Amino acid sequence: MELPELERIARQIRLRDLQAVYEAGAGHIGGEMSVIDLLTALYFRVLRLWPAEPKNPNRDRFVLSKGHTACALYVTLAKRGFIPEEEISTFLKPHSRLNGHPNCNKVPGVETNTGPLGHGLPVAVGMAKAAKLSGADYHTYVITGDGEMQEGSNWEAIMAAAQFRLDNLTLVIDHNRFQQGASLSDTNDIAPLRPKLEAFGWEVTEIDGNNMREVVPALEHRSNDRPHCIVAHTNKGHGISFMQDRVDWHHKVPSKEQYEIALAELSEAL
Repeated sequence: MELPELERIARQIRLRDLQAVYEAGAGHIGGEMSVIDLLTALYFRVLRLWPAEPKNPNRDRFVLSKGHTACALYVTLAKRGFIPEEEISTFLKPHSRLNGHPNCNKVPGVETNTGPLGHGLPVAVGMAKAAKLSGADYHTYVITGDGEMQEGSNWEAIMAAAQFRLDNLTLVIDHNRFQQGASLSDTNDIAPLRPKLEAFGWEVTEIDGNNMREVVPALEHRSNDRPHCIVAHTNKGHGISFMQDRVDWHHKVPSKEQYEIALAELSEAL
């Protein structure tokens, strides 16, 4: 799929995500808006997958380690054909399989349960290592949040991936500079991330994670004999003027007036 079409789909996903969070009265809309361009590029261009066969052994693996942004993943999966698009309206409702964090036992296309931060990357390292051991040629991708990179388990996984020379693994860090309750710089400021990953033996690319022209080539890049990390500089609340780069929109829900403003802004972009 070409870049203009990917950009159009990302705008549609943002709009549906906004509607779903507003209707549910809960969600993590700021981090969802920052990660949607990455999800769109993965599911509509980069990942080798078959929605009718979500467990096809030849599929690429994708782990959304920042599982609290599940709504963005659900909308992307629905648009790609894994689940019915009308099911998005059940997000967070009683008995819905679309919970606040993704569940691989309920939702086709979800590779592993995530939510507790610092778990997704270690699982992805295991997936990539399993491919090496079995001779499989699938590629594993994982997206973490930047605040999540404060978890020590991630750095143990980073060391292991370098030791095992997992060139079939791509880590994407959604570097939107904010986490729950504060900016990254006010908590445990691990930026800049690039020199740290390089010191651990990874190849590192830095991009504008909300610019599809930079996102796609970075995701399609293949390293030689070592894992690849993409530090994706993004904006929390991207695409919605009053949400962008505001820490309170980590899990705040728009009021009716705010919803209408955001709806108009995203609709105009279509």
